[in-house]
Amino acid sequence: MPRMRAAWALPLLLACNADPAPMPAATPAPPPPAPTGKPRIVAAPAGGSVAEVVTAELAVAGADRLVVYVGASWCEPCVAFHDALTAGQLDADLPGVRFLEFDLDRDRPRLVADGYSSRYVPLFAVPGPDGRASGLQMEGGVKGAGAAANLVTRLKPLLAGR
Repeated sequence: MPRMRAAWALPLLLACNADPAPMPAATPAPPPPAPTGKPRIVAAPAGGSVAEVVTAELAVAGADRLVVYVGASWCEPCVAFHDALTAGQLDADLPGVRFLEFDLDRDRPRLVADGYSSRYVPLFAVPGPDGRASGLQMEGGVKGAGAAANLVTRLKPLLAGR
């Protein structure tokens, strides 16, 4: 009996060695959408975990780079940056960046719970894919007329991943 099994298995083995039909060419993935160009600032909702809010915003951001921005109404550099951004003064400097804005006084406990903590404000942090802080961040700023420009200069290396 063992010989009979081998005899009928030989044609099957030979059939497996035949040249396979050519595989269709893989369709290349479409290129990611281009950044929108104009930076945006989006106010974070008052409820929910920061990681959940950030994850939802990552889905909306598309090709735009998402940055978690923590400011306070009493922080002069924060107000200067916010006002310059909303006035369109930073459009050329920060194309395709979407800032998700949190208020330190309102959101501190939930920010800290998801890793967004700092000694100074403003805080700019690059989120991880899970919505928690990635550790790539910068904090603090100078007061006065050059506050927004100073923050932009320091944001550029952060946005480049350094």
